[in-house]
Amino acid sequence: MTTRFRKGLGALSMLQALAGSLAASVPLMMVAPQAAHAASPAFIAFESGQVRPLAMSSDGSKLFAVNTPNNTLEIFNITSTGLQLFARVPVGMEPVAVALRNDNEVWVVNHLSDSVSVVSLDGAPRVVRTLLVGDEPRDIVFAGSPAKAFITTAHRGQQRLDPSLANVPGAGDPKLTTPGVGRADVWVFNPGSLGNALGGVPQSILSFFADTPRALAVSPDRNTVYVAAFKSGNETSSLNEQLVCDSFELNTKCTVKGVTMPGGRLGPQTNAAGNPAPKTGMMVKFNRQSGHWEDEIGRNWDAAVSFSLPDKDVFAVDANSLSEKTAYRHVGTTLFNMAVNPVSGKLYVSNTEANNMTRFEGPGQFGGSTVQGKIALSRVTVIANGAVTPHHLNKHIDYSKLVNDPGFDPSAKEHSLATPLEMAVTKDGQTLYVTAFGSSRIGVFNTAELENDSFNPRAASARYITVSGGGPSGIVLDEGRGRLYVMTRFDNAVKVVNLVTRAEVAQTALPNPEPAAIVAGRPMLYDARRSSANGEASCASCHIFGEMDDLAWDLGNPDEVVTTSPIPGKFTDSLQFSIAKLIFGVKNKINGSDKPTDFHPMKGPMVTQTLKGMRNSGAMHWRGDRSNGVFGVSAMDSNLSFKNFAVAFAGLLGNANPMSEAEMQTFSDFMLNVQLPPNPIRNLDNSLTAAQQRGHDFYFGSRPSDGFKFVINGKSVTPNNNCNGCHTVDPANGMYGTGGFQSFEGISQIVKVPQLRNMYQKVGRFGSPAIPFSTADATGFLGDQVRGFGFVHDGSADTLAHFFTVRVFQPTLNSGFPLINPDATRRDVSDFMHVMDSDMAPIVGQQVTLTSSNAAAVNPRIDLLIQRAKTPYVSKELGGNVTECDLVAQLVEGGTRRGYVYDLASGSFLSGDGTRRTDAALRALATTVGQEVTYTCTPAGSGKRIAATI
Repeated sequence: MTTRFRKGLGALSMLQALAGSLAASVPLMMVAPQAAHAASPAFIAFESGQVRPLAMSSDGSKLFAVNTPNNTLEIFNITSTGLQLFARVPVGMEPVAVALRNDNEVWVVNHLSDSVSVVSLDGAPRVVRTLLVGDEPRDIVFAGSPAKAFITTAHRGQQRLDPSLANVPGAGDPKLTTPGVGRADVWVFNPGSLGNALGGVPQSILSFFADTPRALAVSPDRNTVYVAAFKSGNETSSLNEQLVCDSFELNTKCTVKGVTMPGGRLGPQTNAAGNPAPKTGMMVKFNRQSGHWEDEIGRNWDAAVSFSLPDKDVFAVDANSLSEKTAYRHVGTTLFNMAVNPVSGKLYVSNTEANNMTRFEGPGQFGGSTVQGKIALSRVTVIANGAVTPHHLNKHIDYSKLVNDPGFDPSAKEHSLATPLEMAVTKDGQTLYVTAFGSSRIGVFNTAELENDSFNPRAASARYITVSGGGPSGIVLDEGRGRLYVMTRFDNAVKVVNLVTRAEVAQTALPNPEPAAIVAGRPMLYDARRSSANGEASCASCHIFGEMDDLAWDLGNPDEVVTTSPIPGKFTDSLQFSIAKLIFGVKNKINGSDKPTDFHPMKGPMVTQTLKGMRNSGAMHWRGDRSNGVFGVSAMDSNLSFKNFAVAFAGLLGNANPMSEAEMQTFSDFMLNVQLPPNPIRNLDNSLTAAQQRGHDFYFGSRPSDGFKFVINGKSVTPNNNCNGCHTVDPANGMYGTGGFQSFEGISQIVKVPQLRNMYQKVGRFGSPAIPFSTADATGFLGDQVRGFGFVHDGSADTLAHFFTVRVFQPTLNSGFPLINPDATRRDVSDFMHVMDSDMAPIVGQQVTLTSSNAAAVNPRIDLLIQRAKTPYVSKELGGNVTECDLVAQLVEGGTRRGYVYDLASGSFLSGDGTRRTDAALRALATTVGQEVTYTCTPAGSGKRIAATI
């Protein structure tokens, strides 16, 4: 285990009993688990996007709803007046989808736990089995004959490598660093034969040539399953700045490492104030008509791109043979949900199409273009008879007029739908309902009008249904009662809508443990009516559920001015900076002015960064330029830096005005409390593989890795650091790859040293031409890949190991990567960075269910969960010195639902009536059918609350 920054446990406080009330169909007991670790929060926000949050029984008597923040499945009786709670079943962490196998069994997909809870409705509703799957599962359907379960996951996760899956087709090494690998997985289970292995044995793990998948759908005959990539891209990519000729002569060619490039920079050469722009990379898009990679003016950049993007978005799979039948391309950039017309069999895909080839935010006056207000178009794409036809839901918007232009129509937002998610089609196939997550509305479309694109949003909006609460994420049609059930995520409730009057007639709030600040701030991320004048754009247009969209955008603003950085830097004082430029062979003026402290408003393409886990990472943006903004200047204050994003609401999203400081504080109080998930690649016992350990040892070792040690009179006049010297890992201070500083690394702009916790999410672009700043040869053309963007600020580095060949890391006698076999060490450091430390230990969220028949396989995993619950861990976000997790055990015992928490002091499990059970006694309960025990490792500090959720 890596213990470099781990510290001992703080003192544990006395056990306290919980009190409260519960309602369910089963008698319930309250829980008295151990007190939380000192200062540990009782709730950790992860902001997992719901996919299929509602389901209805075939007889229409019950509605099932996932309660994502509460980690429960809510079961309601459907009554003449609305919904009545029947049972509340604890499941895994962050449930996002639910589907009925039959009227006696429900399956729930748990996004953070990487699991599926099998819930039996026979007797007391309870989890009778936990299936372990790949990382971040999202959706589930049943299809085929006999019916099989299909579950989407990322092409990674610890369970892929479990020995019990050795004979499962598709299991094993995910090959993170191998080119040309499909990274969209679907786990297929035979529900009638799950096996007694640890987490069940899938029949197969299917992989498709796309990045991580999200949605599933089933054909009317149940024999075809449709699988959709999530952030599938749009055939755009970025070019390294050194592949673009230095001048602004558009058609004057140059030679880069022996390869001819078509011309220079696009311009403008300066901002409106006349300050020279820094040299940057460039966006390109594959032109399907010409067959070439082209920039916005049509120049051919094939020589600069060493891969192809087939842009396969939706896959049709034979549900019986488990073989891919066909792939549909160019469906959209970000694909959310799918629905099938039960009469025609046509497939509807809700999606957004990114406009990232348009440069610049702001008014677009000096630069001649702007993306303001036209960021990601909300669409439904129809797939029928092999044809893929996208339909823009907001085609009434006139994007040529900005909010402050004469003739702008302020009423446009009244007809707009933003962020379309789940859909439902009536039994006659004539009406499609679409949840608009960012609009608090349900779009209602005549399917024929949608398919032939004859609908008029201004007229169609009269049929739209407005729901209270905000953030509609899921819908179920109850045509027999003339109702629509809607999950609204902002207020965590289920709404009942009369389909005739389109009025909300009832609502049921779900238990919500989220702090008030989380609930209040969530709309600031998603609500397009609040964020933009045309009602389509929000922060979530790019920051999908607070995360990345896996694209780069050139969001400079030539109409803005140069500002000054307050951030301390490495290699940025006058002597170090001059020496570094010489050593790195840099001829261009850094930041456009050769002033290390300048923030020029024209910054070139930069990939979207996650908004999660940013509280302790200092200033925002790749350069840290939000350190200087409308609400003040600070080098390290993440709260102030986040508030300085206020100007983006006007300049980028197209709102009439920036947000106020109070509004931005509300947003910050939400977003800075959302955390990144546990690392899905690192071993569950937090140990490292041999390669990861070698990479770790180099990362923290005594040899400077920056390759820049310049000695005068026996003393280095320049900083020289190991990897940790810049990319600081210090859990006690919440740092996982960044100390908040800037650094000059030989590129044309000074950038802030970024955090490293999500490197594994950036895998999928392979292939790179040779560049002067790197010692690596060109890879040559590597064929089809699943992503157009990779690592570093502009996404132009295909792999971490390739990035480590740049000059700043060049091997020397006393610094840089080793002189002997440096590529081996580069690969090792890459492997380590893919499992970078995080606030959450890898065990967090992991769970298993002990039954009367699987003890031999499950007991060792329970041993591991207990071990990790006792293991010291350091996390600033979790309160400092804690343990890796709080271990919760839940079951129905003799007809009564109970929750237990593992007590470190006694080594036993405690419940609220004072009952203390030894580990062995608790396990023994599971030998009785109906008393299955589910163990879950929760974040430190959360166990007390979660155990009481019964």
